Amino acid sequence: MTRPNRPIYLDNHATTPADPRVLAAMRPWWEENFANPGSVEHAMGRAAEAAVAEARAHVAALIGAEPAEILFTSGATESNNLAIKGAARFAAGQATERRRVITLATEHKCVLESVRDLAAEGFAPLVLPVRPDGLLDLAVLDAALVEAPTLLVSVMAVNNEIGVVQDLAAIGALAKQHGALFHTDAAQAAGRLPLDVAAIRADLMSLSGHKVYGPKGIGALYVRRRPRVRLAPLFSGGGQERGLRSGTLPAPLIVGFGEACRIAALEGPLDAGRIAGQRDRFRTALEAAVPGLAVNGDWQARVAGNLSLSFPGGVTAQAIMEAAPELCVSTGSACSSAEVEPSYVLQALGLAPERARATLRIGMGRFTSPMDVDRAAAALAAAWRRAMESSKAS
Repeated sequence: MTRPNRPIYLDNHATTPADPRVLAAMRPWWEENFANPGSVEHAMGRAAEAAVAEARAHVAALIGAEPAEILFTSGATESNNLAIKGAARFAAGQATERRRVITLATEHKCVLESVRDLAAEGFAPLVLPVRPDGLLDLAVLDAALVEAPTLLVSVMAVNNEIGVVQDLAAIGALAKQHGALFHTDAAQAAGRLPLDVAAIRADLMSLSGHKVYGPKGIGALYVRRRPRVRLAPLFSGGGQERGLRSGTLPAPLIVGFGEACRIAALEGPLDAGRIAGQRDRFRTALEAAVPGLAVNGDWQARVAGNLSLSFPGGVTAQAIMEAAPELCVSTGSACSSAEVEPSYVLQALGLAPERARATLRIGMGRFTSPMDVDRAAAALAAAWRRAMESSKAS
């Protein structure tokens, strides 16, 4: 997909380009049938409703769920808020003794802030550390669950910065053993890893359209029906999505999301193998040109397209990026990359601030070509050398 004079895009954790097949599937629902899926009194509305139902089935199939267990939202941030706050607020109305809500120090900001917000509502947030490889120590989680009655455990499937893959099946089993709900933010995992809500014993799972080569502005929340998970809605309205997420359903976005999930279910394993090969090729070339380059996070338990790389020599990632304007990479989460402080995810791994500031996140995807990989490795190595020379000169 790279065009002449166009930057090389290696920021697929921030967002993915919409697959052309997704765009083609969406277009008729902007132009030929723009009806509200709730307007079932007429033919166009019923057709839109049927298209939404088909898309819902595709999203459900990607994670081993039933279509009725999928609620459409505006994206994973809303899904995470609805899962965490919705579960807590419903439980509060039932006068539960379970007040602890557990998450990890490396979670997405919207999960960390949602959990922390619950402190003002009488809940007891607990943010657990991770090991230096970015993975959760299951013994630490078990001890926290034993220590106090826990309502909810929220652990992301794939970290959005360092790409490590948590052991969701083991985490889900521990949560169930202690009577807690289990929520996972799977925005970075869907389409990249096999997901089965039954196998990991998830009660709630958040998804995002634009992380799976679909459109922005659409996501989903899986809510288990058997046994039923109860949530309080975040806002009031017309009662769409089982009363949990009111608002007119955006049929074009939903159709696009559904098509993206359908493609991911068919092509995900093939994509993953090819992308992992591209990533390894990139790493080998860059390590040969940049002695002392370090990879952050566990290497084995890692999503295919991710590299979190710390550069040596005392240069900053920002300086390297400025020296390589032809590349689209990032210093970390797209939601916090504008912050001056080093990444909180990298600090949670125990990295010194200097190393954290010298770290770039590389995210390869479905449309990353071998030419992209070779050009990007050469460009980053050259940018590092220029940044080193500039640093010495100053």
